Amino acid sequence: MTDSPAIAAEHLSKTYREGILRRRSQAALKGVSFDVRRGEIFGLLGPNGAGKTTFVKIMLGIIRKSGGQATMLGHNAGARTARKQVGYLPEHLRVPRHLNGLSALRYFGKLSGLPSKLIRERQYSVLEMVGLTDRAKDRVTKYSKGMLQRLGLAQALLHSPELLFLDEPTDGLDPVGRSDVRQIIFELKEQGRTIFLNSHLLQEVEMVCDRVAILDQGELRSVGTLQEIMPRGDGFELELELRGDGNQARAAIGQHPIIHSQAHAENHFSVTVELQEQDQVDICIDNLRQHGISIERLARRRISLEDAFLKILSQPRNS
Repeated sequence: MTDSPAIAAEHLSKTYREGILRRRSQAALKGVSFDVRRGEIFGLLGPNGAGKTTFVKIMLGIIRKSGGQATMLGHNAGARTARKQVGYLPEHLRVPRHLNGLSALRYFGKLSGLPSKLIRERQYSVLEMVGLTDRAKDRVTKYSKGMLQRLGLAQALLHSPELLFLDEPTDGLDPVGRSDVRQIIFELKEQGRTIFLNSHLLQEVEMVCDRVAILDQGELRSVGTLQEIMPRGDGFELELELRGDGNQARAAIGQHPIIHSQAHAENHFSVTVELQEQDQVDICIDNLRQHGISIERLARRRISLEDAFLKILSQPRNS
């Protein structure tokens, strides 16, 4: 079954029904179709209420789908055989307060059905991987939020899963901690693991993911590589820091849209201009000079995943 996708959804739907006498329906997923290839880092993006958590819960067997098909590691989504090969880091991991790092791993390892001997063999290696070896015997009440997040990642890795679901894995971590987690994710990919990442930190997703899918109110809005999600050729932004008369600067820029402007002091301001081609950059700069505007700084700003994400969400939905 290794040729099959790690995750596959085909016209997957989920409708929640509320109430007893007057039944109300809420569609959380509306015919979603995409797959996650084995060995890749895949990001699922979307605003609150997009259906991301519902999708993950269906895959893990926590809730049942209403329609369509869903498979995980070649088995029906939620099947026990598949779940044994999955590691899961929830967004808010709850750890009993009386446990320390080692006993917490034993606790979660037992919940996963691991033999005590195997837990003892692996516990220090996973703690070392997430940088908690020195705090292994400290009670979790002494752990910071970031340390608890590291412990959650350690428990997800304890049984050497083939597929990892990571829900906000860098939440609560400082820049060094986020960098460490990214390195762990890359190492897991090199080992052939598949990582399914759910995060609202688009910059983090952009740095690690091979492909992403964007959900919005239960609908799949886009799926593909970062290059496909963030197409070049739809224009770019030129950031300029200028000195001179503002009216003259606007006349020099001409009809090109100014999407941001900020005054710093008298006759000192910055603007961000939307352009379509490199030739327009040259013309814009020439015009500014001819109008007596001094250019103190300029930078061509590339389109980010956040830009593409917001643009996709601003487009009309199918329904």
